[in-house]
Amino acid sequence: MSVTVVVGVDGSGRTHRLRGLAEAAGGVVRWAAGPVDGAGLLIVDDAHRLGAAALRELAVAARGGRPMLISRRPTIDRPELAELDEAVAARGEVEILGPLDRDGVARLVATVTGRPVSPETVARVLEASAGVPAVAAAVAVAPVGAAAPALVARLQRRFAVLDPAVVNVARVLALDLGFADDVLAAATGTGPDGPAASLRKLRDEGLLVPGDDRMIPAVAAAVLFEVSAAERRRIHDAVAGALIAAGTDPVAAAVQLRAARAATPTAAVVYRDAGERLRFADPAAAAGWFDDAADAGVDPATTAAGRAEANALLGLPVEVDPFALGLADQSARERLALVAGAVAAHQGRTSRAAGLLAEAVAPGPVLAVPGLVGIGRLDEARAAARVAAPAALHRFAEGALAAADPEAALPLLIEAAEELEQAAPAVVLPDTPHAVAAVVAVAAGDVASAEHLLGRAAATGAGGPVAGDRHRLLLAWARMRTGRYDTALHELEQPAGPQTPGRERLLRAALAAGIARRRGDIAGLREAWTGIEPLLARRTADLWLVEAVEELAVAAARLRRAARVEPVLGLLDGIVTALGRPVTWSVSLDWARLHMAIATEDVEAAAEIAERLAKQAAGAPGTAGARPLAQCAAATRWATVLAGRVEPDAVLAATEDLHAVQLPWEASRLAGQAAIRTADPTAARRLLERARELSEPDDPGPGAAGQAQSGAGGLSEREVTVARLVLAGSTHREIGAQLYIAPKTVEHHVARIRGKLGANTRAELLAILREVLAD
Repeated sequence: MSVTVVVGVDGSGRTHRLRGLAEAAGGVVRWAAGPVDGAGLLIVDDAHRLGAAALRELAVAARGGRPMLISRRPTIDRPELAELDEAVAARGEVEILGPLDRDGVARLVATVTGRPVSPETVARVLEASAGVPAVAAAVAVAPVGAAAPALVARLQRRFAVLDPAVVNVARVLALDLGFADDVLAAATGTGPDGPAASLRKLRDEGLLVPGDDRMIPAVAAAVLFEVSAAERRRIHDAVAGALIAAGTDPVAAAVQLRAARAATPTAAVVYRDAGERLRFADPAAAAGWFDDAADAGVDPATTAAGRAEANALLGLPVEVDPFALGLADQSARERLALVAGAVAAHQGRTSRAAGLLAEAVAPGPVLAVPGLVGIGRLDEARAAARVAAPAALHRFAEGALAAADPEAALPLLIEAAEELEQAAPAVVLPDTPHAVAAVVAVAAGDVASAEHLLGRAAATGAGGPVAGDRHRLLLAWARMRTGRYDTALHELEQPAGPQTPGRERLLRAALAAGIARRRGDIAGLREAWTGIEPLLARRTADLWLVEAVEELAVAAARLRRAARVEPVLGLLDGIVTALGRPVTWSVSLDWARLHMAIATEDVEAAAEIAERLAKQAAGAPGTAGARPLAQCAAATRWATVLAGRVEPDAVLAATEDLHAVQLPWEASRLAGQAAIRTADPTAARRLLERARELSEPDDPGPGAAGQAQSGAGGLSEREVTVARLVLAGSTHREIGAQLYIAPKTVEHHVARIRGKLGANTRAELLAILREVLAD
């Protein structure tokens, strides 16, 4: 046998390998750590620990043909060790020990624990140990999730004899923050060349991941376990200082300072900078950093603007008065002005918001454009749109300016939404292009686009958390308009938070009124009205709320409180007039007044409104969209029905048009009203059947009907419809009003449903329905 050198880091199994080679060689074996004499196979473990003379003697013996087995660390740090390695290379071989693979770890763990090992345990040990045998053995017998006692003891012994600079580097590496060399050098005070030497030493000690400068996870846990709280704070403070000096992301530095519980003036500045960095990306985290800055004694004036931006995005109370805050910094005052305008918009004070933003620095005037359009100040909006601003905001302004023609506005608003998602500007938005586009899309009868945009807004977090409520409520609104009430009911089941912005409170109230109206629930309408009256008293409305106001207006009419809503309708009428009476919005406003007349059965008012709508349709045959034209035609039919003149074919044609533009409830209502007013039994049956068809929930998708028939407890299609309404909490009377059947008929349907499902009590019925009707 010639010479074999086994090379590996500490804990890689060098000694174990030497024993295996010695057993395989057989014959006389001598383990030596001193002078080379005698005969037989000479084994030298840890040759890197030998003195210069011993290493030279081994080199001579190797050249002379003495059979040897030698082990050493990877680093050759002395001439004598290099000489020995050269002698071995001339007549022997070098065997390098690497980390264990999954199978190797499995065998090792089974050996040290004496029991079978699961794949999950093998994976855990391999990840924690990086395949280094000694570390894997320690982890295998340690409690899961705890620092391995054997590793802690080993580190204590090694750190007692290692250079303090190396130990310091080890403790910083244990934080696993992936520092660059210059940051590591600054944090450990080792100088430019210090980290490289320390890393070499730690690698030889078997503490680093093979082939990497990261510390082995289990070793890092053991290092941090034996570090005192005071020492850990010192390390974090040193790391934060190094990160600051290197110009690193302030958030990374702030994390270190927070871990160190630092409350120094320097820490206060870092906390503030971290808040500034995150105020738009993660406003909740930013608010936490601003709090830490305040606790550390930062000047409140230096965080006022950033805190206001973060709080506004979170929907929290905001202080935007620069005089109250004592702000002298012009930049901070300008930022606060932008926040003040956005918050006013969130609160539904569109006129005030538009004024504040129009007078603010760029991009304030461009942000004011949707609001200025919404309150009818079109010339000011056009002028404001010419101010410099990011491309997404300019596109948003262009879309708002085109709102008179929803079909022209919608592509621009969609483009603005897409650009905003790709590069959101660093500003609190008064509204999102997604929300305005959804309103325009619904007004144009394109609910699918509204749903798509609002879904994307939710997925991307457009506009920050404060916009989340708005997007959800608008989605519920859009779906309610098409006869799908589940989303609206779900939203109304969630209590409104104390910080819900005023604009969203109005939308929520309109949603509640709309659901109550469609269910024929007068008690629910009265309950919704208690939330509506305070909002109407504010006398604030804009173009983007026209359709929501319809529900408030009809609720007022049903409850004989129409006078309460007239000032708001008058305000909206003035806005639409200022915009040049665009057909879509003018029709939407008259449509609301028509339904007020229908609710009070005011035949003269309905006829007057229908005549006005007919003139609008005749005056804009080539510019009006399908939805306003369908509404105008339906208005004429409704006025004649209220007057007692029912033309079944004309009514049915009007209901088809309404359904085509996604107004199925209105279509069903028209057919139902016509059915109860005609003297012709055949026509009444046709109309009533059509009303029932239109009142059915939309088909959820291909094959759904078959599922309902055979997969929902054997219920018929009508029984499934009734069951869904029962599950939604509707009474028999409300279900009858919605489906145009008598409450007694509903009672019979429910009895048959109970029998088919084997439900003895209402509680059992609801439980079974939740299961069989689950999506």
